[in-house]
Order: sequence, then C-alpha cells, then structure tokens
Amino acid sequence: MNELPTKILVATDRSQNAFAAVRKAAETAHAFGAELHVVHVVPVAQPYHLFGADVEEPSIYEEDMQWARDLLGEQVRKIEESGVKVTKASLREGEPDAEVISLGEEIVVLSEEIGAGLIVSGSRGLGGVRRALVGSVSSSIVRHAHCPVLVVRRQEKA
Repeated sequence: MNELPTKILVATDRSQNAFAAVRKAAETAHAFGAELHVVHVVPVAQPYHLFGADVEEPSIYEEDMQWARDLLGEQVRKIEESGVKVTKASLREGEPDAEVISLGEEIVVLSEEIGAGLIVSGSRGLGGVRRALVGSVSSSIVRHAHCPVLVVRRQEKA
C-alpha cells in the first residue's frame, strides 16, 4: 500500500470474525483519519409470501431485511460508542444461487462506488476441504477487489 486509505469499507455479519473485523476497521479508520463505511449483504430470493399475496404476516424477505437493518444499526452503534464515526452504513442484496460469489461481488462493487482504499472482512475460518468446495466471501473479495483487503480472524484466548 503506497498511501494510507482515506475510505475504509468493512463487511459485517453476526460471526465472531466479522465482529473482530469491525473492531479492526474502526481502529484503522481512527489511526488513519479515514472515513469508515459499513456494509452487510443479505442473500435473498425474490420477495414473496410463502402462502400467497393475501397473507398479512411479514414475508421472509421482509424479516430478513429487518434482521439485516438491526444488525447494521447494532454495528454502527458499537463503532460510534468506541469514538469512531461511521460515514455510511449500506445494506445490499446478493443472489442466493451463487451466494459466495454474489455476496463478495456486492462488497467489491460498493467499495468501487465509494472509492475505498481498503476493504476489511472477517474470515469464516472454513476448513480446507469446505473452503475448496464452496469458497468464502472473504476469498471472493480478495480475488476481485481493486484495492488492498484485510481479512481478520478473531484471536482465540489462550
């Protein structure tokens, strides 16, 4: 990295490694005086009600989106409680058919849109066989990103 990033994008979900990535991204943004952007990509199918259009209950799509909005709100709150301002929180949708590739691509696309100089992502810590078969979102980001990528794993306590 020849210059310090002025915009950092951190991808989040509810995994422990994602929480570690959010903390590392906030620390890095603070240290560099960079803007911090937070993104969560929801794998969703077409929005529809399982039992027809007459059902008054929220659809699975609506429930997933509310869960994702809650997650983003929680992450932004935690970051800002640590003294770091979040420039923008974004919620994106990915196609479930090619979930890993789609989710990673959505993150890369957003990083390009905002001009991020660094992407931070948690590692799921998949084993070698499973990673080879299904890949990971962080691997997809690393392969497609236009800028440096920091992949964070939660440190196990000894």
